[in-house]
Amino acid sequence: MISLQLGIRNGGGQLGGELLVTYQAVLNKNQVFDLGEKAPDKVLHQLYVTLGTLKKNGDTLATEIEKRLRIIVAGGDGTAGWLLGVVCDLKLPQPPPIATVPLGTGNNLPFSFGWGKKNPGTDRQSVELFLNQVKIAKEMKIDSWHILMRMRAPKEGSCDPIAPLELPHSLHAFHRVSQTDTLNMEGYHTFRGGFWNYFSIGMDAQVSYAFHSERKLHPEKFKNQLVNQSTYLKLGCTQGWFCASLFHPSSRNIAHLTKVRIMKRQGQWEDLKIPRSIRSIVCLNLPSFSGGLNPWGTPHRKKSHDRDLTPPYVDDGVIEIVGFRDAWHGLVLLSPNGHGTRLAQANRIRFEFHKGAADHTFMRIDGEPWKQPLPVDDDTVVVEISNLGQVSMLATPNCRSKSVYDPSSPVGHLDEEEDSAEESMEDWEERRKFGAADTFKFPDEFDIAHLS
Repeated sequence: MISLQLGIRNGGGQLGGELLVTYQAVLNKNQVFDLGEKAPDKVLHQLYVTLGTLKKNGDTLATEIEKRLRIIVAGGDGTAGWLLGVVCDLKLPQPPPIATVPLGTGNNLPFSFGWGKKNPGTDRQSVELFLNQVKIAKEMKIDSWHILMRMRAPKEGSCDPIAPLELPHSLHAFHRVSQTDTLNMEGYHTFRGGFWNYFSIGMDAQVSYAFHSERKLHPEKFKNQLVNQSTYLKLGCTQGWFCASLFHPSSRNIAHLTKVRIMKRQGQWEDLKIPRSIRSIVCLNLPSFSGGLNPWGTPHRKKSHDRDLTPPYVDDGVIEIVGFRDAWHGLVLLSPNGHGTRLAQANRIRFEFHKGAADHTFMRIDGEPWKQPLPVDDDTVVVEISNLGQVSMLATPNCRSKSVYDPSSPVGHLDEEEDSAEESMEDWEERRKFGAADTFKFPDEFDIAHLS
C-alpha cells in the first residue's frame, strides 16, 4: 500500500484542470488538491494534524500511512519548488518523498529525476501509468539552497524586489521578512527564499522575464507547450540575447555589475574572477537547465584534477557556477560535449552589487524571474546563497541526477570534511528555514512528538 497526496497547479500547458478531474476520479477527492485554491502548507497542516491525532488515539494505520506517504506535485518548476520549500520548513520527522508531473515550460526538476519534460497525457490510462511509476520509484536526496537578499529601504516607491502584481504565485516563498524577524536590519529590507535547481543572473533571466510578462498579459496565447517554447525562442532574439555584443551594453556584463565571492569546503571566502564577456551566470544544483540542457557538462578527468573539480552530484553540498556570453554560447550545450564556462564549485556564494552604470538587472529562481533594482547611491545590494539541508525526491530508472552515495556514479563517495568555518548561532538562525511555510502552525495543544 502506498499513500498518495497530489497537488496540482496549472502550468505552461494549462492542463492542470483536466489532470485534477482525472486524478480525483482515479484516487480520492480528499487526496487531490488544487494549489491555486489551497496552498501546500495548508494542505500539509491538515494532513499531519489528522495523522498525529489518529496516532495519539492508537490508530496503527495512521503510522503506516505516514511511513508510506508520497507526494505528487503537478506544475512548473516554480510550483514544485514552492512545495519543496514548505516540506523543508516543516522539519518533519519523516519528510515525504516527492514526485513531479511536468506541467511547465522548462520542466527541469521532473526531467532531472526521470519524469520527462513533456506535458503528460490527462486521460485515465496516462494517469494510472504515472501512478504505477510513483509506486516503484526510488527515493533520492537532493541539496536545498537558501537565498538571502538584503537591500536598503528606498526613500520612495516600492521596497519589494518584485512588484506585488508581478509576483509569481510559486515565488511567495521568496519574501521580505517581518520587522520582528532576527534577519531584519533597521533601514534595510531583507528577503529570503530557497531553490533546488538553479539561481541565475543576467541575460537569460531577462528573456525569461519578458516571456512571463507576455504570458501574464496574454494568457490565451500560452496554452500549448510547443507554442510556449517557440515564443521563448523569439523573445530571445528580440531581447538581443543572440546578438548580445550589439544590443547588450558591456556595462551590464556580470563582471561590471557585481563582485562575486565564493566559499569552498575549507571555509575561506575568496574572490571569483568573472571573464568580462560573461553576460549570464547560473548557479546550478541539478543537471538540467532551459528544458534539459546541462551547462556544467562532464569535465575531462585531467581538467577536473587540475582545477580541483568534483563530479556534479546533487547531494554533496556543492553547487556548480557556470557562465554564458550569449545565446550562441548556450547553443553549444546541444552538442554532445558542450558546456558553458565552468567558473567554480562552492558551498556558499555571495554577490555584491554596487552603484554602477545599470539601475537594475534580472534574476531567476527555478524558472521564476524578476526585475531587481540595483543601488542608485553608495549602498550595496547583497545576495548570498548557502546550503541548507536536503529534501527527498522520487526518481525513475531514467533519472539523470547522480548521488554521491550511489555506487553507479563515476565516484562512489567523497571524503567528508568538517567545515572549519565556525558559524555563529546568529548566522545559523538566519538560515534556519526558507520561509515558505510561515503560515504553517500546529495548534498549541498539538504535540509534534506524536508524528515521530
